[in-house]
Amino acid sequence: METREALRHQLDALADLQAIVRTMKALSASTIREYEKAVAALADYERNVEHGFAAALEGYSQASLAGALAPGQQTRGRLVVIFGSDHGLCGRFNEQIADHLLEHWQTRDREDEPPRVLAVGLRLEATLAARDIIPDAVLELPATSAEIVGSVQVILQRIDRWQQAGDFREITVLHHQASDHQASRPRAHRLLPLPLARLHRLRASDWPSRRLPQRFLTGEGVLSALIREYLLVGLFRACAASQASEHASRLAAMQRAESNLSEHMESVTAAYRRRRQDAITSELLDVVSGFEAVADT
Repeated sequence: METREALRHQLDALADLQAIVRTMKALSASTIREYEKAVAALADYERNVEHGFAAALEGYSQASLAGALAPGQQTRGRLVVIFGSDHGLCGRFNEQIADHLLEHWQTRDREDEPPRVLAVGLRLEATLAARDIIPDAVLELPATSAEIVGSVQVILQRIDRWQQAGDFREITVLHHQASDHQASRPRAHRLLPLPLARLHRLRASDWPSRRLPQRFLTGEGVLSALIREYLLVGLFRACAASQASEHASRLAAMQRAESNLSEHMESVTAAYRRRRQDAITSELLDVVSGFEAVADT
């Protein structure tokens, strides 16, 4: 049977845990909004990149468009960029995205070579290794939304080095996407090859202003720069969505922890009150017994 002092110590510890959980909930809720704003701010830049493609593709026939966007690459190699987490307390976040990679892997042609895997998130490496997947590189996640561009630039530099060796021509990004502030699900999005049907629609659409665009680089130079910006947009969105989903998972975990702590605290409080009442009753009995003993004498 636990003493009253031990129960008092448990109550103090539970109160400290509740304060930590409340702080983490508030931090996760505010951080989710921060990454959502980052994704919303990306929309205007993405439209500019699309308009750039519409201008740069002027003069290309449909037959020459595919060759211009992927010149001289005959390899069937693939790259998967997968986003996990650097920190814990977010449920099965890494396990879910790793399982999604396995499912994505199994849906491909068995004759295809296994893809290169670029893992973003330090805790993701061990999760992938447990599934016999050894990533070719592991990078840290940005600590804040302001650092996403720098992290994406590092990813692009690694992609450039691999692509110059002709290792792959297809890039797929895997990340969590939050459907609301309580749940998220893994999703896959192919960045390369570029969606030709969408580019055809962009080229056929009306220009948004009266000023016609001018090109100051060669056709290949313009397309190469635009493809890099297109990859930056896709990786930025995936990273921000994954970070928002991670904090949404952590928020849900903290809400469950808060509920469990409240229940446990009620139980410990009830036990503490019983011990205190037992002690008060015992002291009263001792006083009454002493009074009776004195009265009898």
